[in-house]
Amino acid sequence: MRRIPLVTLLVSEYDEAVRFYTEALGFRLAADETRADGTRWVVVEPGPEQGGTGLLLARAKNDDQRARVGDQTGGRVGFFLHTDDFARDHARMTAAGVTFLEAPRHEPYGSVAVFEDLYGNRWDLLQPADR
Repeated sequence: MRRIPLVTLLVSEYDEAVRFYTEALGFRLAADETRADGTRWVVVEPGPEQGGTGLLLARAKNDDQRARVGDQTGGRVGFFLHTDDFARDHARMTAAGVTFLEAPRHEPYGSVAVFEDLYGNRWDLLQPADR
């Protein structure tokens, strides 16, 4: 085993999720293919580098899946978005309407602030401390 290329994230609708991740968070759309059953294979990635983990945006198909949209980790921070310039990305994301749940903090491990995605999943925006 060498890496985890994708993590599935349940969403309500493909297009609104693509807009949020590409416009508000600055991700790139890596794939958007319609399948024979009418579903789509939609992948967004946080940066232009190859080898990172992408998000497979999967539209919820039933009541059980719809109940988990926005709460896939039981209210915990479930996703970690690293940056090389915390102030720049925090300001850009705030201007794009991203909801931060706290003011930026400067911890021994780096600068961090918790934000919510379009559906309420919690993320850390994190610039790791130089080691």
